[in-house]
Amino acid sequence: MAVFVLDKQKNPLMPCTEKRARLLLQRGRAVVVRLHPFIIRLKDRIGGETQPLRLSLDPGSKTTGIAVVREVERIDPDTGEVCRDAPVLWLAELAHRGTQIRERLAARCACRRRRRTANLRHRAPRFHNRTKPLGWLAPSLRHRLDTTLNWVQRLRRLAPITALSQELVRFDTQALQNPEISGVEYQHGELAGYEVREYLLEKWHRTCAYCGATQVPLEIEHIHPRSRGGSDRISNLTLACRPCNQRKGRQPIETFLARAPKRLAPIKAQAKAPLKDAAAVNTTRWALFQALTATELPVETVSGGRTKYNRTRLDIPKTHALDAVCVGTVNQVQDWNRPFNIQTPGGTVQGISHRYCQVLQRADGYGYAFQPKPTMEEARRAA
Repeated sequence: MAVFVLDKQKNPLMPCTEKRARLLLQRGRAVVVRLHPFIIRLKDRIGGETQPLRLSLDPGSKTTGIAVVREVERIDPDTGEVCRDAPVLWLAELAHRGTQIRERLAARCACRRRRRTANLRHRAPRFHNRTKPLGWLAPSLRHRLDTTLNWVQRLRRLAPITALSQELVRFDTQALQNPEISGVEYQHGELAGYEVREYLLEKWHRTCAYCGATQVPLEIEHIHPRSRGGSDRISNLTLACRPCNQRKGRQPIETFLARAPKRLAPIKAQAKAPLKDAAAVNTTRWALFQALTATELPVETVSGGRTKYNRTRLDIPKTHALDAVCVGTVNQVQDWNRPFNIQTPGGTVQGISHRYCQVLQRADGYGYAFQPKPTMEEARRAA
Protein backbone atom coordinates (compact mmCIF):
# COMPACT_ATOMS: atom_id res chain seq x y z
CA MET A 1 0.00 0.00 0.00
CA ALA A 2 1.27 3.46 -0.87
CA VAL A 3 1.94 6.11 1.75
CA PHE A 4 -0.01 9.35 1.57
CA VAL A 5 2.16 12.47 1.38
CA LEU A 6 1.36 16.06 2.37
CA ASP A 7 3.49 19.09 1.62
CA LYS A 8 4.64 21.68 4.15
CA GLN A 9 1.24 23.42 4.02
CA LYS A 10 -0.67 20.08 4.36
CA ASN A 11 -1.78 20.00 0.73
CA PRO A 12 -1.97 16.52 -0.86
CA LEU A 13 0.87 15.30 -3.07
CA MET A 14 1.29 12.06 -4.99
CA PRO A 15 1.47 9.02 -2.70
CA CYS A 16 4.90 7.39 -2.49
CA THR A 17 6.15 3.88 -1.84
CA GLU A 18 6.90 2.55 1.63
CA LYS A 19 10.63 2.46 0.86
CA ARG A 20 10.70 6.13 -0.16
CA ALA A 21 8.68 7.13 2.89
CA ARG A 22 11.11 5.28 5.14
CA LEU A 23 14.08 7.09 3.55
CA LEU A 24 12.38 10.48 3.93
CA LEU A 25 11.76 9.79 7.61
CA GLN A 26 15.29 8.56 8.23
CA ARG A 27 16.80 11.66 6.61
CA GLY A 28 14.61 13.99 8.63
CA ARG A 29 12.79 15.40 5.60
CA ALA A 30 9.37 14.18 6.76
CA VAL A 31 7.36 13.53 9.90
CA VAL A 32 4.58 11.03 10.59
CA VAL A 33 1.08 12.53 10.69
CA ARG A 34 -1.08 9.43 11.10
CA LEU A 35 -0.66 5.67 11.18
CA HIS A 36 -4.03 4.54 9.78
CA PRO A 37 -3.94 5.39 6.96
CA PHE A 38 -0.20 6.04 7.05
CA ILE A 39 0.49 9.71 6.26
CA ILE A 40 3.71 11.68 6.25
CA ARG A 41 4.29 15.43 5.86
CA LEU A 42 7.29 16.88 4.08
CA LYS A 43 9.23 19.65 5.84
CA ASP A 44 10.96 21.19 2.83
CA ARG A 45 8.46 21.12 -0.02
CA ILE A 46 5.43 23.14 -1.08
CA GLY A 47 3.39 21.94 -4.03
CA GLY A 48 4.50 19.65 -6.84
CA GLU A 49 3.40 17.80 -9.94
CA THR A 50 0.54 15.33 -9.58
CA GLN A 51 -1.00 12.60 -11.72
CA PRO A 52 -4.68 11.68 -12.20
CA LEU A 53 -5.98 9.51 -9.37
CA ARG A 54 -9.35 7.77 -9.23
CA LEU A 55 -11.26 6.80 -6.10
CA SER A 56 -13.43 3.72 -6.71
CA LEU A 57 -16.25 2.54 -4.43
CA ASP A 58 -17.98 -0.83 -4.21
CA PRO A 59 -20.90 -0.07 -1.84
CA GLY A 60 -22.31 -2.96 0.16
CA SER A 61 -24.83 -3.44 2.93
CA LYS A 62 -22.22 -4.68 5.43
CA THR A 63 -18.87 -3.75 3.86
CA THR A 64 -17.86 -1.11 1.32
CA GLY A 65 -14.71 -1.57 -0.73
CA ILE A 66 -12.52 1.49 -1.32
CA ALA A 67 -9.61 1.74 -3.75
CA VAL A 68 -7.34 4.56 -4.87
CA VAL A 69 -5.78 3.86 -8.26
CA ARG A 70 -3.62 5.84 -10.64
CA GLU A 71 -5.15 6.37 -14.09
CA VAL A 72 -2.85 5.49 -16.96
CA GLU A 73 -4.16 5.74 -20.50
CA ARG A 74 -2.34 4.01 -23.33
CA ILE A 75 -3.07 3.31 -26.99
CA ASP A 76 -3.18 -0.29 -28.13
CA PRO A 77 -0.67 -0.54 -31.03
CA ASP A 78 -2.74 -3.25 -32.75
CA THR A 79 -6.25 -1.76 -32.59
CA GLY A 80 -5.52 1.91 -31.86
CA GLU A 81 -8.01 1.76 -28.97
CA VAL A 82 -7.45 3.85 -25.87
CA CYS A 83 -7.02 1.50 -22.89
CA ARG A 84 -7.08 2.43 -19.22
CA ASP A 85 -4.72 0.76 -16.76
CA ALA A 86 -5.13 1.02 -13.01
CA PRO A 87 -2.01 0.68 -10.85
CA VAL A 88 -3.31 0.20 -7.31
CA LEU A 89 -2.07 2.63 -4.66
CA TRP A 90 -4.30 2.04 -1.64
CA LEU A 91 -7.01 -0.46 -0.64
CA ALA A 92 -9.44 -0.54 2.28
CA GLU A 93 -12.68 -2.19 3.39
CA LEU A 94 -15.12 -0.14 5.45
CA ALA A 95 -17.28 -2.32 7.74
CA HIS A 96 -20.69 -0.79 8.50
CA ARG A 97 -22.58 -1.01 11.80
CA GLY A 98 -26.06 -0.90 10.30
CA THR A 99 -27.19 -4.12 12.00
CA GLN A 100 -26.01 -2.96 15.42
CA ILE A 101 -27.74 0.41 14.98
CA ARG A 102 -31.00 -1.26 14.01
CA GLU A 103 -30.87 -3.63 17.00
CA ARG A 104 -30.12 -0.82 19.46
CA LEU A 105 -32.92 1.34 18.08
CA ALA A 106 -35.31 -1.61 18.39
CA ALA A 107 -34.27 -2.09 22.02
CA ARG A 108 -34.76 1.62 22.73
CA CYS A 109 -38.18 1.51 21.10
CA ALA A 110 -39.17 -1.42 23.31
CA CYS A 111 -38.09 0.45 26.46
CA ARG A 112 -40.02 3.55 25.48
CA ARG A 113 -43.08 1.50 24.63
CA ARG A 114 -42.96 -0.16 28.04
CA ARG A 115 -42.71 3.20 29.84
CA ARG A 116 -45.49 4.67 27.72
CA THR A 117 -47.75 1.73 28.46
CA ALA A 118 -47.01 1.79 32.19
CA ASN A 119 -47.15 5.53 32.86
CA LEU A 120 -49.00 7.26 30.04
CA ARG A 121 -51.91 5.00 29.20
CA HIS A 122 -54.31 7.93 29.31
CA ARG A 123 -52.46 10.02 26.71
CA ALA A 124 -53.28 9.66 23.04
CA PRO A 125 -50.38 8.62 20.77
CA ARG A 126 -48.61 11.52 19.09
CA PHE A 127 -46.45 9.72 16.54
CA HIS A 128 -49.26 9.89 13.97
CA ASN A 129 -48.57 13.61 13.52
CA ARG A 130 -44.84 13.23 12.86
CA THR A 131 -43.67 13.61 9.28
CA LYS A 132 -40.34 12.71 7.67
CA PRO A 133 -38.48 15.17 5.48
CA LEU A 134 -37.84 14.51 1.82
CA GLY A 135 -34.90 12.18 1.33
CA TRP A 136 -35.09 10.79 4.87
CA LEU A 137 -33.15 7.60 5.49
CA ALA A 138 -33.34 5.23 8.42
CA PRO A 139 -30.44 5.68 10.88
CA SER A 140 -28.90 2.34 9.90
CA LEU A 141 -28.93 3.43 6.24
CA ARG A 142 -27.82 6.98 7.00
CA HIS A 143 -24.81 5.49 8.80
CA ARG A 144 -23.73 3.66 5.62
CA LEU A 145 -24.02 6.83 3.59
CA ASP A 146 -22.31 9.14 6.09
CA THR A 147 -19.34 6.88 6.80
CA THR A 148 -18.70 6.31 3.10
CA LEU A 149 -18.84 10.02 2.33
CA ASN A 150 -16.62 10.71 5.32
CA TRP A 151 -13.89 8.53 3.85
CA VAL A 152 -14.36 10.04 0.40
CA GLN A 153 -13.76 13.50 1.82
CA ARG A 154 -10.86 12.27 3.95
CA LEU A 155 -9.09 10.65 1.00
CA ARG A 156 -9.61 13.77 -1.10
CA ARG A 157 -7.65 15.67 1.56
CA LEU A 158 -4.86 13.09 1.48
CA ALA A 159 -4.45 12.51 -2.27
CA PRO A 160 -5.08 14.54 -5.44
CA ILE A 161 -8.27 12.69 -6.44
CA THR A 162 -9.48 13.77 -9.88
CA ALA A 163 -12.33 11.30 -10.58
CA LEU A 164 -14.74 8.95 -8.79
CA SER A 165 -16.21 5.57 -9.69
CA GLN A 166 -19.23 3.93 -8.08
CA GLU A 167 -20.90 0.59 -8.61
CA LEU A 168 -24.47 1.71 -9.25
CA VAL A 169 -26.46 0.64 -12.31
CA ARG A 170 -25.85 -0.26 -15.91
CA PHE A 171 -27.09 2.19 -18.51
CA ASP A 172 -29.11 0.79 -21.41
CA THR A 173 -26.11 0.51 -23.73
CA GLN A 174 -27.66 -2.29 -25.72
CA ALA A 175 -30.52 -0.02 -26.76
CA LEU A 176 -28.02 2.66 -27.72
CA GLN A 177 -26.13 0.22 -29.93
CA ASN A 178 -29.26 -1.45 -31.30
CA PRO A 179 -32.39 0.72 -30.98
CA GLU A 180 -34.61 -2.11 -32.25
CA ILE A 181 -33.64 -4.52 -29.47
CA SER A 182 -36.61 -5.93 -27.54
CA GLY A 183 -37.84 -8.82 -25.48
CA VAL A 184 -35.48 -11.61 -24.52
CA GLU A 185 -32.67 -10.08 -26.57
CA TYR A 186 -31.89 -7.86 -23.56
CA GLN A 187 -30.68 -10.98 -21.71
CA HIS A 188 -28.15 -11.90 -24.39
CA GLY A 189 -25.80 -8.97 -24.14
CA GLU A 190 -22.11 -8.75 -23.24
CA LEU A 191 -22.77 -9.26 -19.51
CA ALA A 192 -25.45 -11.94 -19.84
CA GLY A 193 -25.60 -14.04 -16.69
CA TYR A 194 -22.96 -12.15 -14.71
CA GLU A 195 -25.50 -10.33 -12.53
CA VAL A 196 -27.39 -13.53 -11.68
CA ARG A 197 -24.26 -15.61 -11.05
CA GLU A 198 -22.72 -13.01 -8.77
CA TYR A 199 -25.92 -12.69 -6.73
CA LEU A 200 -26.29 -16.47 -6.36
CA LEU A 201 -22.66 -16.87 -5.29
CA GLU A 202 -23.20 -14.36 -2.50
CA LYS A 203 -26.62 -15.71 -1.53
CA TRP A 204 -25.53 -19.35 -1.24
CA HIS A 205 -22.07 -18.55 0.18
CA ARG A 206 -20.25 -20.19 -2.75
CA THR A 207 -21.20 -23.70 -1.65
CA CYS A 208 -23.25 -26.52 -3.16
CA ALA A 209 -26.77 -26.33 -1.73
CA TYR A 210 -27.21 -30.13 -1.77
CA CYS A 211 -23.91 -31.54 -0.45
CA GLY A 212 -22.25 -28.44 1.02
CA ALA A 213 -19.11 -28.78 -1.12
CA THR A 214 -16.87 -25.71 -1.32
CA GLN A 215 -13.99 -24.67 -3.56
CA VAL A 216 -15.39 -26.69 -6.47
CA PRO A 217 -16.93 -25.53 -9.78
CA LEU A 218 -20.58 -24.65 -9.19
CA GLU A 219 -23.47 -24.59 -11.64
CA ILE A 220 -26.80 -22.76 -11.60
CA GLU A 221 -29.57 -25.21 -10.75
CA HIS A 222 -33.37 -24.91 -10.74
CA ILE A 223 -34.88 -25.94 -7.41
CA HIS A 224 -38.18 -26.73 -9.11
CA PRO A 225 -37.17 -28.17 -12.53
CA ARG A 226 -38.11 -26.18 -15.61
CA SER A 227 -39.42 -29.36 -17.21
CA ARG A 228 -42.04 -29.47 -14.44
CA GLY A 229 -43.06 -25.83 -14.75
CA GLY A 230 -40.25 -24.15 -12.78
CA SER A 231 -39.36 -20.55 -13.60
CA ASP A 232 -36.07 -18.66 -13.93
CA ARG A 233 -36.83 -16.41 -10.96
CA ILE A 234 -34.03 -15.88 -8.46
CA SER A 235 -36.10 -17.58 -5.75
CA ASN A 236 -36.07 -20.78 -7.85
CA LEU A 237 -32.33 -20.80 -8.52
CA THR A 238 -29.52 -22.22 -6.43
CA LEU A 239 -25.96 -23.47 -6.83
CA ALA A 240 -24.94 -27.11 -7.13
CA CYS A 241 -21.79 -29.01 -8.00
CA ARG A 242 -21.85 -31.04 -11.20
CA PRO A 243 -22.38 -34.47 -9.52
CA CYS A 244 -25.35 -33.21 -7.49
CA ASN A 245 -26.78 -31.38 -10.49
CA GLN A 246 -26.61 -34.52 -12.60
CA ARG A 247 -28.07 -36.77 -9.89
CA LYS A 248 -31.01 -34.43 -9.30
CA GLY A 249 -31.82 -34.06 -12.98
CA ARG A 250 -35.52 -33.29 -13.41
CA GLN A 251 -36.57 -34.64 -10.02
CA PRO A 252 -38.49 -32.38 -7.63
CA ILE A 253 -36.36 -31.32 -4.73
CA GLU A 254 -38.68 -33.13 -2.31
CA THR A 255 -37.99 -36.41 -4.11
CA PHE A 256 -34.25 -35.80 -4.47
CA LEU A 257 -33.82 -34.99 -0.76
CA ALA A 258 -36.45 -37.38 0.58
CA ARG A 259 -33.80 -39.10 2.70
CA ALA A 260 -32.30 -35.82 3.91
CA PRO A 261 -35.17 -33.75 5.36
CA LYS A 262 -32.79 -31.72 7.51
CA ARG A 263 -31.11 -30.37 4.36
CA LEU A 264 -34.40 -29.77 2.52
CA ALA A 265 -35.81 -27.26 5.01
CA PRO A 266 -32.79 -24.88 5.00
CA ILE A 267 -32.70 -24.85 1.20
CA LYS A 268 -36.34 -23.81 0.99
CA ALA A 269 -35.82 -21.18 3.66
CA GLN A 270 -32.70 -19.80 1.99
CA ALA A 271 -34.42 -19.68 -1.42
CA LYS A 272 -37.09 -17.37 0.03
CA ALA A 273 -34.73 -15.41 2.25
CA PRO A 274 -35.58 -11.71 2.54
CA LEU A 275 -33.60 -9.34 0.38
CA LYS A 276 -32.82 -6.90 3.18
CA ASP A 277 -29.17 -6.50 2.16
CA ALA A 278 -30.08 -5.79 -1.44
CA ALA A 279 -32.81 -3.40 -0.28
CA ALA A 280 -30.30 -1.51 1.89
CA VAL A 281 -27.93 -1.03 -1.04
CA ASN A 282 -30.74 -0.02 -3.40
CA THR A 283 -32.05 2.52 -0.90
CA THR A 284 -28.73 4.29 -0.40
CA ARG A 285 -27.08 3.99 -3.81
CA TRP A 286 -28.83 7.00 -5.37
CA ALA A 287 -28.27 9.12 -2.27
CA LEU A 288 -24.57 8.22 -2.47
CA PHE A 289 -24.50 9.03 -6.16
CA GLN A 290 -26.04 12.45 -5.59
CA ALA A 291 -23.56 13.18 -2.80
CA LEU A 292 -20.63 12.16 -5.01
CA THR A 293 -21.96 14.32 -7.83
CA ALA A 294 -22.04 17.28 -5.45
CA THR A 295 -18.24 17.05 -5.13
CA GLU A 296 -18.04 18.42 -8.71
CA LEU A 297 -15.70 15.60 -9.73
CA PRO A 298 -16.44 13.30 -12.70
CA VAL A 299 -18.43 10.31 -11.42
CA GLU A 300 -18.41 7.01 -13.33
CA THR A 301 -21.25 4.56 -12.59
CA VAL A 302 -21.34 0.90 -13.61
CA SER A 303 -23.17 -2.27 -12.60
CA GLY A 304 -22.04 -5.17 -10.44
CA GLY A 305 -21.99 -7.38 -13.51
CA ARG A 306 -19.31 -5.19 -15.10
CA THR A 307 -17.29 -5.40 -11.88
CA LYS A 308 -17.35 -9.19 -11.86
CA TYR A 309 -16.65 -9.29 -15.59
CA ASN A 310 -13.48 -7.27 -15.04
CA ARG A 311 -12.45 -9.29 -12.00
CA THR A 312 -12.92 -12.63 -13.76
CA ARG A 313 -11.19 -11.48 -16.93
CA LEU A 314 -8.20 -10.18 -14.98
CA ASP A 315 -8.08 -13.21 -12.63
CA ILE A 316 -8.27 -11.14 -9.43
CA PRO A 317 -9.43 -12.61 -6.08
CA LYS A 318 -12.85 -11.81 -4.69
CA THR A 319 -12.64 -9.17 -1.95
CA HIS A 320 -14.57 -5.96 -1.40
CA ALA A 321 -11.47 -3.81 -1.85
CA LEU A 322 -10.39 -5.53 -5.07
CA ASP A 323 -13.96 -5.32 -6.34
CA ALA A 324 -13.63 -1.55 -5.98
CA VAL A 325 -10.49 -1.69 -8.16
CA CYS A 326 -12.50 -3.47 -10.89
CA VAL A 327 -15.33 -0.92 -10.90
CA GLY A 328 -15.63 0.90 -14.22
CA THR A 329 -13.69 0.67 -17.44
CA VAL A 330 -10.47 -1.16 -16.58
CA ASN A 331 -8.25 -2.95 -19.06
CA GLN A 332 -5.41 -3.92 -16.73
CA VAL A 333 -4.83 -3.82 -12.97
CA GLN A 334 -1.31 -3.55 -11.63
CA ASP A 335 0.35 -3.76 -8.21
CA TRP A 336 -2.72 -5.19 -6.48
CA ASN A 337 -0.76 -8.11 -5.02
CA ARG A 338 2.17 -6.26 -3.49
CA PRO A 339 3.07 -7.42 0.04
CA PHE A 340 1.71 -5.18 2.81
CA ASN A 341 4.15 -6.13 5.57
CA ILE A 342 7.55 -4.46 5.87
CA GLN A 343 10.15 -7.10 6.67
CA THR A 344 13.54 -6.38 8.21
CA PRO A 345 16.68 -8.45 7.48
CA GLY A 346 16.19 -10.15 10.85
CA GLY A 347 12.49 -10.82 10.37
CA THR A 348 9.38 -9.20 11.83
CA VAL A 349 10.07 -7.26 15.01
CA GLN A 350 7.61 -7.93 17.84
CA GLY A 351 7.42 -7.51 21.60
CA ILE A 352 8.58 -3.88 21.79
CA SER A 353 8.01 -2.37 25.23
CA HIS A 354 5.68 0.60 25.60
CA ARG A 355 8.57 2.58 27.12
CA TYR A 356 10.09 2.89 23.65
CA CYS A 357 6.85 4.03 21.99
CA GLN A 358 5.07 7.36 21.73
CA VAL A 359 1.50 8.25 20.74
CA LEU A 360 1.21 9.27 17.10
CA GLN A 361 -2.54 8.84 16.56
CA ARG A 362 -5.45 8.75 18.93
CA ALA A 363 -8.79 7.05 18.48
CA ASP A 364 -10.99 8.54 15.75
CA GLY A 365 -14.07 6.31 16.04
CA TYR A 366 -12.87 3.62 13.61
CA GLY A 367 -11.22 0.28 14.22
CA TYR A 368 -8.38 -0.63 11.85
CA ALA A 369 -7.13 -4.11 10.95
CA PHE A 370 -5.06 -5.74 8.22
CA GLN A 371 -6.60 -8.66 6.34
CA PRO A 372 -4.67 -11.58 4.81
CA LYS A 373 -4.32 -11.47 1.06
CA PRO A 374 -5.97 -14.39 -0.84
CA THR A 375 -3.78 -16.58 -2.98
CA MET A 376 -4.23 -17.04 -6.72
CA GLU A 377 -5.51 -20.58 -6.17
CA GLU A 378 -8.19 -19.31 -3.81
CA ALA A 379 -9.10 -16.64 -6.35
CA ARG A 380 -9.66 -19.21 -9.09
CA ARG A 381 -11.80 -21.36 -6.84
CA ALA A 382 -13.87 -18.38 -5.67
CA ALA A 383 -14.45 -17.19 -9.25
